[in-house]
Amino acid sequence: MIGMPLALAACTTSRAPVVEEPRIDPYYQAMYGPVYNEPFPIAAMDLRRVDPQWWRQEVPYITSEPVGTIVVDTPARFLYLVLEGGRALRYGIGVGKSEALVFRGTATIGRKAQWPRWTPTQSMIKREPDRYGPYAGGMEGGPTNPLGPRALYLYKGGRDTLFRLHGTTEPYTIGTNVSSGCIRLMNQDILDLYARVPTGTRVTVIN
Repeated sequence: MIGMPLALAACTTSRAPVVEEPRIDPYYQAMYGPVYNEPFPIAAMDLRRVDPQWWRQEVPYITSEPVGTIVVDTPARFLYLVLEGGRALRYGIGVGKSEALVFRGTATIGRKAQWPRWTPTQSMIKREPDRYGPYAGGMEGGPTNPLGPRALYLYKGGRDTLFRLHGTTEPYTIGTNVSSGCIRLMNQDILDLYARVPTGTRVTVIN
């Protein structure tokens, strides 16, 4: 264009840089895809928002725990299901800032629940009364329930420890210390773990 300054004219011919989307292995896309064969649909995970270290994977794992044991390593933000041959299935977890820190040692899965009912603890209600007070009487299972589609309840000596392994409505907090709750997994991961372990499974919590 006649009269256009040289610098401005040059700008009109420049192209915006092309930003390539990260390529996700189809294996993991399928693993964390949508789930429709449930009472409530479960959305696919956008794995671009979750570091690959938190994705479910089989890893080398040397432990004295027997095969079939669940090991919850709260400082590392990992849950392991011990397999044969020095291997384990590793799941990324989110760890509660307070509730998850009150239990350590061994327990067993005393109860399993699908689309469980949730009741906040008294400490949660005391800490955030406006947020949790309305649910003091409990909340039915469903897509907005903080426990997600499955929950595993830890018992010790026949009594509920109030420590749970469960799904989440905030899947992108996996790998972090979250404000409340016990041990949360991505919903596709808690579905997988729930299907693999029976009631009575040994659980070791490292804290």
